[in-house]
Amino acid sequence: MLFAGGDPVSCERMAGVLGVSMDTIDGVCAELSEFYEQSGSALRVVRLGKQYQIATRDEYAPMIRTLLDLKKDAPLSNAAMEVLAVIAYNEPVTKNFVERVRGVDCSGVVNTLLARGLIEERGRLDLPGRPMQYATSPNFMRCFGLESMGELPTVPSETGENVQISVEEAIEENLKTEDKPN
Repeated sequence: MLFAGGDPVSCERMAGVLGVSMDTIDGVCAELSEFYEQSGSALRVVRLGKQYQIATRDEYAPMIRTLLDLKKDAPLSNAAMEVLAVIAYNEPVTKNFVERVRGVDCSGVVNTLLARGLIEERGRLDLPGRPMQYATSPNFMRCFGLESMGELPTVPSETGENVQISVEEAIEENLKTEDKPN
């Protein structure tokens, strides 16, 4: 199923098709992953939250690109990485929220991230104008090698300690420093 699916396949879907528990699917996927690892296979099983996918090992990417005549994607700009970080740490969020955090228009960057499949629309808020909410996609998880959003690194503080900080706290701190005379 993983090989034929190509894209990530949910544990729930595989369990339903095979008529087994999701724990059984997790166990079989773990065994398959271990088999690929032990045999030195070019394949690996990637877990993306509650989904699995068969992929090639990273070290084979240059050869596969050459075989398929693919050009390496251009890296994300600093602005795109900033927007992606705001969305990842606070999802789901509206474009307006991202713009308040960054202080600049983010329409183009949001559209680029949508086109690259790193974020996705997650519905609309029940507010005037019905703003769209955005969150990271399964492709984001795959590209950054994350199994869950809990694996995101913590934000370092000025003292060098890693701390979790909400965007609201960051905005308030930023506003305090902007209000100080130079």
